[in-house]
Amino acid sequence: MTFKIDYRDGDVHRWSLTDDGVECAVDTDYTPTCYVAAHGADAALAEAESHLDSHPGVAATDVERWRTVWRNDPEPVLRVDATTLESLTGVAHEVRGWGDPGAYRLFNVDLAREFRYCLECGVDPTPPTDRPPSTLALRLSPKALNDGDVAGLTVDGEAAGDTEGDVLDAVAAALAARDPDVLVVSAGDLVPLLYRKAREHDRDGVELGRRPGWERLAAESTYESYGRVGHSPARYNVPGRAIVDVSNSFFWRQTNVSGLLDLVERARKPLQETAWASIGNVLTSIQIRVATDRGVLVPWNSWRHERFKPMTTLQAADRGGFIFSPDVGLHEAVHELDFASLYPNIMITRNVSPDVIRCDCHADREDVPGLGYSICDDEGYIREVLEPIVTDRKRYKERIDATDDAERAAALGGRASALKWILVSCFGYQGFSNAKFGRIECHEAINAVAREILLDAKATLEGHGWRVVHGIVDSLWVQAMPDREQTPLEDVAREVTDEVGITLEYEGAFDWIAFVPRKDSDEGALNRYFGKRADGDGFKQRGIELRQRSTPPFVEDCQATWLETLDETRAPEPVCDRLAVQLADLRAGDVDPDALRIRRRVSQDLAEYGRYTRNAAALERAAVQEFTVPPGEDVEYVVVDDDKRSAARVRLAHEDVDRYDAAFYADLLVRAAESIVSPLGWDRGRIRRYLADTEDAAITAY
Repeated sequence: MTFKIDYRDGDVHRWSLTDDGVECAVDTDYTPTCYVAAHGADAALAEAESHLDSHPGVAATDVERWRTVWRNDPEPVLRVDATTLESLTGVAHEVRGWGDPGAYRLFNVDLAREFRYCLECGVDPTPPTDRPPSTLALRLSPKALNDGDVAGLTVDGEAAGDTEGDVLDAVAAALAARDPDVLVVSAGDLVPLLYRKAREHDRDGVELGRRPGWERLAAESTYESYGRVGHSPARYNVPGRAIVDVSNSFFWRQTNVSGLLDLVERARKPLQETAWASIGNVLTSIQIRVATDRGVLVPWNSWRHERFKPMTTLQAADRGGFIFSPDVGLHEAVHELDFASLYPNIMITRNVSPDVIRCDCHADREDVPGLGYSICDDEGYIREVLEPIVTDRKRYKERIDATDDAERAAALGGRASALKWILVSCFGYQGFSNAKFGRIECHEAINAVAREILLDAKATLEGHGWRVVHGIVDSLWVQAMPDREQTPLEDVAREVTDEVGITLEYEGAFDWIAFVPRKDSDEGALNRYFGKRADGDGFKQRGIELRQRSTPPFVEDCQATWLETLDETRAPEPVCDRLAVQLADLRAGDVDPDALRIRRRVSQDLAEYGRYTRNAAALERAAVQEFTVPPGEDVEYVVVDDDKRSAARVRLAHEDVDRYDAAFYADLLVRAAESIVSPLGWDRGRIRRYLADTEDAAITAY
């Protein structure tokens, strides 16, 4: 079974896993394909064919019938077989410039190269279940990688040697002994670095692939998504082995090999490309596979007209999901209920799909509440995409609950997690401007249906004696109404499930739950809360410092102790007594500086910072050390003197840090304590006054 595809010297090398190792088949006749459609008469298509037949970058042309839009009938399009992937892109750009804008439309142009081959040749890149791919992990710290020093490299977590020569020998020996199918590297730039070091140290035997050589597939880049700067590292390829770059693989960090292979099977996207792909990229690949099966071509650039809407409809449509402002405070005996995969299930059960929303054949119907959009009775393609994912994720979770095998549970957990991320993103992708098959009306319709479902569920719960203390998107937190008889929540959940056709699950009970106010008002923050689970399974936290990636480990640990204290006492004073002890340790210099590391994402280059922030100080310090941190990547540092406006303000995490700014971290600690006691009415000023008035911490704090 093919698991890796290489393009070498004009040929395609297909690597397949066997019981004895691997085998390689060479395809010398493959030509990548794109399609051209022309507006107007067939003469325009014939003219395009006559031009392209003699084009040096074109191997062959032919007229075929494909659907260029989901619900349209097949139409004549020109199939263009290019000589190489590079010439295909060049031909596509050339054709797009012919005639008036939009005279020619192009399809199947920008597919990833391994995925393209599988799609066009009908190749399934899923490894066999009885022969999963083997892995070898190579890791080097970011600082060592930046310095070009491989002496600290580890192989499968074990130090490879004391010198660079020893490390190179160890890598070569591990590759020869293990013959891995997948190289899991801490960063892609480790590939060219190892080859450079092999040349410097005359280690001809160091070959990361199963054939000599390596190539760079893409350069590093910085991008912005939803106002957040990200960094995409350079991507590399070696023959015969898939590379998983941990620094550039969301799914590897969130799942495991089993989760990745589940996505490979669904998307028909080989392992290496699945590993670096974004959630949207994998979802699009699944959609493309479904589209191809239905005879639909993939547009090069997404173009989805938005039909005219009156102002009243625009106002009604331009809203998000259901939000019920939380009741700030600490509430006893609270229960949580969640709709299972609400948005994907709305798309499945209500047939909300880009190809059937606002159809002409049912224009007189108002199927979407509040918006008046119609939805065709014909089944939309999105159901075929999402229904297997929803069903299989539920099945994986049931099997996890039923097994005592830790290894099997981990594999199933990886698969369930991978599918969760696809389901989390599928709704938002309908409104994404670059989505191949999205449509903004779908996005609006899903939100409208979700709001209606949550409001109906709220009314049903209140009718059975349950007060909603918070609700957001697909979750509700309820508390028994005083002086009212309550219907058991499991029964209420079944009633709601029957009414809406989507399962409302009883998630569990909390001994207590606290909703945190906003920082700038007394209103409840929508997604900042914490509570003690009644089943004894610890605490659930959302939005507070414990869940924030920039929070130092010491502050995290302190906040965890305050949760325990609050659970025991339900009062702010004992929490502040514990805080007083921790502040004393901090000010005495008794905290390990390593536990005070702050991790922040870099949003821009050093020269672009208008204010001298801590990030700017860290970047300046890194620049002095010739340590590059591009926008979109993280920088870790300890604040040593927050009053300084120079690189001396911080120390980078890899440096020898022997001190810290106690006043700065004390302020962080008080802010974190405010998150815990603010539901009880205590703000930062009240905390500081209590600490000032207390000479000695209560004995119970020790």
